[in-house]
Order: sequence, then structure tokens, then C-alpha cells
Amino acid sequence: MTDLQAEPTDRTDDAVLSPDQLTDAVHAIADRSREASRVLARATRARKDRVLLAIADALVSRRDTVLAANRTDVERGRAAGTSAYLLDRLSLDAERVGKLAEALAQLAALPDPVGTAVRAETLPNGLRMSQVRVPLGVVAAIYEARPNVTVDIAGLALKSGNAVILRGGSAAAATNAALVGIIRDTLEDHGLPDDAVLTIDEFGREGAQVLMKARGRVDVLIPRGGRELIQSVVTTASVPVIETGEGNVHILLDETADEKMAVEILLNAKTQRPSVCNTVETLLVHARSAAAPEVLAALVRAGVTLHVDERSRSFLPAGVDAPAATDDDWGREYMQLDLAVKTVDSVDDALQHIRRWSTGHSEAIITNDLASSEEFVAGVDSAAVLVNASTRFVDGGELGLGAEVGISTQKMHARGPMGLAELTTTKWIVLGAGHVRR
Repeated sequence: MTDLQAEPTDRTDDAVLSPDQLTDAVHAIADRSREASRVLARATRARKDRVLLAIADALVSRRDTVLAANRTDVERGRAAGTSAYLLDRLSLDAERVGKLAEALAQLAALPDPVGTAVRAETLPNGLRMSQVRVPLGVVAAIYEARPNVTVDIAGLALKSGNAVILRGGSAAAATNAALVGIIRDTLEDHGLPDDAVLTIDEFGREGAQVLMKARGRVDVLIPRGGRELIQSVVTTASVPVIETGEGNVHILLDETADEKMAVEILLNAKTQRPSVCNTVETLLVHARSAAAPEVLAALVRAGVTLHVDERSRSFLPAGVDAPAATDDDWGREYMQLDLAVKTVDSVDDALQHIRRWSTGHSEAIITNDLASSEEFVAGVDSAAVLVNASTRFVDGGELGLGAEVGISTQKMHARGPMGLAELTTTKWIVLGAGHVRR
């Protein structure tokens, strides 16, 4: 169940707003965000970078405040029966807060996309034409219990000259409030509008519904979370939406795959952090794979429950009784230590399965055959395709973007990890000298 479908409201005050009052309140926040976006759009790189570094320092210096708030959220989640995997996504510790600060420092070190020329030329008639990157304006984000996303999205928005409106969900309410407070305080201290980062968490699910329909006030809306949340936003919103995140990720174990490499990649892709979207959910095993028995044995030893088709049972370790895979398994994003396993006869057979069940996030092949890797790369129609590497690398930070707003699984505007450039659009600038069209 998503935050959009959970409690009727998660407001913490005693006020009950009428529908019109709620709409007015959310629209007022969006209007404040618009005003802030106009200031940010003109901010220099040096000024934005100073603020990002100051926010990073503030996160570290006020870490105890963040961790205390996070303990409140985690304890509430544990009492409500939240799964261990979702609690892991919700939880922060000193190391994770430090990594949030590091990500902001990495963003500060990256080039500013605003003002970059995508193309420029002088036309035969003497007109000088250029297409340059400009901020999107007001970016809204609706996401589930991932407080790190609060910092990632705010940092990316600030660096790319956008204002951002956040709806982080009730599960992380205390943590998000602490993080947003730190960011807004730092913005104010450094002379940028604190309204550059706003939240509508106080207005709960109903506030999110209003935000999704604030066309003309919000330039783009980015949902980040599980399938239910993303599809709820996509089907409800009237503002432009960039669909992200759902990851039914596949790895093909080709017949030539090196056993040691395959074991290391599969263990990393499945067990390092099972609750995130770039975790592998289906393993496709070539029928002639020599590495398959040891790969499956290593996964079982690591505590992974395998859901196998009938042909894959011959690869299982002796004495392991794995549940039979069904269509529900092929289409499922487990986000825990479960893995669907299917035997295929060729790369083309694997590609057909992927086309049927993939969410368009990431797919990988483990192989020592160049022809197989080329066939796989050419045949996969997903945002990311990897050869002999863990799917865990499909991440903005790992791919040099500093952080990511999300991983877009659609084809319009942006695809794959969305970093700074993906939070910009373009503007055409034409310079003439009294030119008129004949």
C-alpha cells in the first residue's frame, strides 16, 4: 500500500481544511515555489555550489537532529509491522548521513548545465542561432520512505536552478521534516530563497492529489517508489509526469559465463541491497551454462529464495526444494531476498522473455562471447543495459551524475538515471541585425 493510498490524511495539526481551502493552500505553496525558481534560474554556479557545500556541512553538524527524527520514524514503522527491507530503506545512520553530504559535495564539483549550448551556428542569412539549457522551473517529487531522496532531489534541483516541492510520505515524516528544515535554514543563511525547497507533507494524501493536478503551477512531476505509487501518479496527474523507478530487472547467465565472475555479480546484484530498484529480480539461465549450479548454490547459501521453472530444477543444489515460478514471479519486483529463475535456450529466447516482462529499467548479461553480448545489447529496449557488471551500477552516483532524481523508464525527455542535465530543458536564442523573413 502506498502513501497515496494509506491514511486519509497524515496532518499533524488539528485543523481540518475544506477541499477549497486545501487547494488554495497547495496552490499558494506552488506559487511561492514559482517565485523562488525565478531567483534560482539566475543564480551563478559559484553561488549555488557554495550553498550545496554549506548544506553538506549542516547535515553533518546537525546529524544528531536528523538521526533522532529518523529513529522516531523507524520505531513507528517497526511498531506498524513494516518489513525489514522497507525499514532498511527508511533508516539512516551516521554513515548514510555522511554519504548524503558527500553526494552534495560531488554535485558542487560537477559542471553547471544551465547556459550550456546544445548547439550553436551562424545561418547562411547571418542569424546567429543557439539552443541552450535552462531550468525546468518548478519540479515536484512524490516518493515513498526514502529520506535520502529528499536530499538528492533538493540538491539536484538547486544545482540545476530549479525550485522543488516535495511530498515524501508519512512513513518518513519526521526525518524529512528535519532534512527540509536544515536545507531551508541554509538557503536563507546564504541569501537564496528558502522557498526553493518546500514540502506539502503536512497536507497528506489529499495535498498530493491537489499537487498532481496543479497544471500551470508545476512544470514537471516525478514519482519515485513502488509500482502502486508510480501508477497512481501516472494515471491521476494532469501535470507532466516523468515515470521512474519500477525495476523488474533481468540478468542473463550466458553459456560462456565465467563461474567466479557470475557468482560475484549475482550476489552483488541480489543481496547487496535487495529493497532498491536496480536489484536483479529474474535470472535467465542458458540451458548449457556450466556456471549455473554454483551460481544458484551461492545464492541459496546467501539466503535467497529461488522461484524456479521446471527446467531450472536440474541446476539446484541437492536437497533444495525451491517453489515453482509462475507468471506472478516473472512480473514481480520482489524487493527482498527472492529471485525468479528461468532456463532459456539462446540469447534470443532470453530477449523474448525480457520483452514480455521487463519494466524497461535495466538488464544485464554475463558472458565471454562477444557476439552474444552484442546481440543482447542491440536487442534490449530498456533504459540501461550492462555487460559483465552488476545492475547495482545503474545509479546516478555510480555513473558520475553525483545523485539522481530517479531512473526514468520512459522515452520522452529523459531516460535512465536523471541527473543535472535531465532537470533542464532548452531555450532557442536567435541574434539578428534587423533581419526580416522574406
